[in-house]
Amino acid sequence: MEVSDVRDPSPTPDETDETDEAGETARTGETARTGETARTGETTEPYRWRWLILAVMIVAEIMDLLDASIVNVAGPALEDSLGAGSVGLQWVIGGYALTLGAGLVLGGRLGDRYGRRRMFLIGLAAFTASSLLCAIAPSIESLIAFRLLQGTAGAMLLPQGLGLLRENFSGPELTKVFAIFGPVLGLGGIIGPVLGGFLIEGDFFGLGWRSVFLINLPVGVAALIVAAKFVPKKAGDRTVRVDMTGAALVVASCALLVLPLNQGQENGWPLWIWLSMAASAIGFALFALQQRRTAAAGRDPLVTPGLLRKPAFTVGLGGIALFFGGLIGTQLVLTLFLQIGQHFTAGEAGLGNLPLAVGTAIGGAISGAFLADRIGRKVLQIGPLVQLVGAAVLWVEVDGLDTASFSIWDIVPGTAVAGVGAGMVIAALFSFILAAVDDDEIGSASGVLSAVQAIGGSIGVAVFGSVFFAQAKTGDFTGGFHRALIVQACLLTAFLAITFLLPKKGRPDDEQHGTAPEPAPGTDAKQHLTV
Repeated sequence: MEVSDVRDPSPTPDETDETDEAGETARTGETARTGETARTGETTEPYRWRWLILAVMIVAEIMDLLDASIVNVAGPALEDSLGAGSVGLQWVIGGYALTLGAGLVLGGRLGDRYGRRRMFLIGLAAFTASSLLCAIAPSIESLIAFRLLQGTAGAMLLPQGLGLLRENFSGPELTKVFAIFGPVLGLGGIIGPVLGGFLIEGDFFGLGWRSVFLINLPVGVAALIVAAKFVPKKAGDRTVRVDMTGAALVVASCALLVLPLNQGQENGWPLWIWLSMAASAIGFALFALQQRRTAAAGRDPLVTPGLLRKPAFTVGLGGIALFFGGLIGTQLVLTLFLQIGQHFTAGEAGLGNLPLAVGTAIGGAISGAFLADRIGRKVLQIGPLVQLVGAAVLWVEVDGLDTASFSIWDIVPGTAVAGVGAGMVIAALFSFILAAVDDDEIGSASGVLSAVQAIGGSIGVAVFGSVFFAQAKTGDFTGGFHRALIVQACLLTAFLAITFLLPKKGRPDDEQHGTAPEPAPGTDAKQHLTV
């Protein structure tokens, strides 16, 4: 999930010296910023190892993308190995996105205060260690706990990446960096379920599903070594205060929402479920109030309060949650339907996601290259309509299939069309929402949007999982898939209505990529897909 820096304070003279906290000059003796004027007024040479920094950032982002989607095909394996039920599976998949989204904005603030390099290394080390813990988990309860920890580590890691790139690249090189970044991240999202299916079905060294997490170890350790050696040291801004009260309110409110959605269907929707969701709404309202009071008192809030007073932006938050909740939830149900309902292997189910992923890539290319600039926000309205057509085709394909002769080719048209519609929206959505905010608010806004995207995905896993398993328990897998498509249609219809309240034109690409007065390259979060 792509994340922008929540705050980008101007460099001080001490920072441009590139000294560590002990006052020792960084080993290269070169400034980490490219094209930045030193105190003498002379332009410094570009940092020699800056392209290695790009490689490390890409590796870290791909690790996150893989772990967000790679376990989608692990359901039956987890059930056989750890006795995971439907609720346990939903927590393993959605719990990661929950803690990731709830901690993203806080992670950005910590990077501002303590230095992005330090927080990147801490986050990467914690992410790698938690991956090992997930791999050796002895029970489904411990696996869920370790996945929550892994998401928290990701929230500390991801906000630092693009900030580090912006510190080490500038001008035309920065444009090239983003040109490389987007397609690579898109590829990372596509290969997640495919790689997961390959590892589980291959059962290398008898590790089964555990290899899904163990793959992070060599990659993470190598990235950690390279980052520690080549990412220049740069002090943070200790004048930045981290709003822990606001962070606690966000985490508590998210937990109070996702917990009942995951547990409700299993427990028969008792009263405490509804009370918990009501408490979540109150918690988010208190967070908004607390952020305004924090800013009024002259302290640093997690979220720029002015954002929440912009109707187009707040409506856009709802649109992000609706769209990604439906997209990720439907993808999960498709995988469950193939594995549990049609008895596909993990590898076959992973390949079953390819038409959706390829369609998404095609839709994104069409939207980004031809439509968004020419027809404006209409691209956000055409996209969900195309998705609805794909869902209707999928309904017919699934309704008339013969289980005995069923193959993935039977549903390729529907999934591919749905993917094209999704890609059209994803490629443009963040740009249109960010067009409603001021230049100096882009950083905070894009960080919030990325967090809502992750949380929306977690909610989607909970809702769609509950809908599917409610029917699957009776053996009606086709009915469960049909109900999931109905839920998606409702979410897409609501999203379509919301698009009419967004700005008619998107924010120009140069402003999203770091040349605006207060740049926020994290607006490339639209590339961060869980497909």
